[in-house]
Amino acid sequence: MARGTSGRIVIEIDPETKQELYNQLEKENSNLKAWFLTHVENFLKGKEQFTLGFTRPSASIVTLKVKKHEI
Repeated sequence: MARGTSGRIVIEIDPETKQELYNQLEKENSNLKAWFLTHVENFLKGKEQFTLGFTRPSASIVTLKVKKHEI
């Protein structure tokens, strides 16, 4: 995966998973940036390994499909 020098992080995930994530964050009155930064801070401090914080009704594990994206 390409690494630029800007402050942007770009990942590509399954559209259904993306929508589920946004829906859950909206229910919690949050947004992706706030959620991500909270988990990054915890991860870097070694407090916890971050989890997604949501599950699909039909499964207990959510798989994110990440595609390699080259710039």
